[in-house]
Amino acid sequence: MSEHISGDLKVIVFQLQDEEYGIPVQQVRSIEKVQHITRVPRTASYIKGVINLRGVVTPIIDLRKRFGLKVLDDTESTRMIIVSKEDMEVGFIVDAANDVIDIHQGIIEPAPEVVGAVEVEYIQGVAKLDKRLIVMIDLEQVLKSNDERSLLGV
Repeated sequence: MSEHISGDLKVIVFQLQDEEYGIPVQQVRSIEKVQHITRVPRTASYIKGVINLRGVVTPIIDLRKRFGLKVLDDTESTRMIIVSKEDMEVGFIVDAANDVIDIHQGIIEPAPEVVGAVEVEYIQGVAKLDKRLIVMIDLEQVLKSNDERSLLGV
């Protein structure tokens, strides 16, 4: 939570396995249905390949694989969330994109040591909304590490 300290944060809520996750809407370019993905040799296993999205070659990451979750076949609700990081667009394959909600910054708590099966390094915090728990993804960490070079090299 480096950018915002107080106020509301508009978040895209998506689903992986049985959990709900959130990405700030200002980082999301679009949400797309899954389309043909061209596999690129010698990339990390969680990188499914690339797509040509409106003239932009966009790497696609299988977020289930990235988080170490069981990989499932795509369904009718599977979506690609296209995010923008610096000058690059990256797509995340998720089980479903549920909705857009406003989350008050004050209800986002630091990530506990264990959040389901997802490594805590990818978690920015957890927001409690009535009976819902929204796990806020740290986009920088998901794309960080030496693996980022393989993304940029695509």
